Amino acid sequence: MRALAGLLLALALGPAAAGGRPVAQPPADAAIAQSNAALVRQAFAAWREGRGSLFDLLHEDVEWVVAGTSPVSGRYGSRQAFLEQAVAPIGARLATPIAPEVRQVLAQGDAVVVLWDGVATRRLGGTYRNSYAWHLVFEDGRIVRATAFLDTWALQRLMED
Repeated sequence: MRALAGLLLALALGPAAAGGRPVAQPPADAAIAQSNAALVRQAFAAWREGRGSLFDLLHEDVEWVVAGTSPVSGRYGSRQAFLEQAVAPIGARLATPIAPEVRQVLAQGDAVVVLWDGVATRRLGGTYRNSYAWHLVFEDGRIVRATAFLDTWALQRLMED
């Protein structure tokens, strides 16, 4: 997971992370990054408190990619497709919603990377635990592109319930 976090950080920070000269964000980009990071923090807080989720920020035409080879891995071309074909099958196997715990939020320009852990009770008993790294791209306060990295082995075991 550390290697994945380092890779995502390097992608988010660009040349500075690759050993090049640091690139200062223009003030407008910094303000956008700060605003988008705040939206992500607020959405995760609402999710943890049972008042919503990050998925409330999805644009209707979001492109969401679930990396890996799990039963829900793939590319989803809309909010509805993602929620119905990826989120709902996971939720159907859980007795409780996933409780998220954010470890870190990194933002640059229109991109936000959030590292988080989730825990829930499985419908058939036991605990579902996973760690996630989500790369989110915003446009006008909405997520328009996302790539989710996670422990697909843990997800696979859940989906076999």
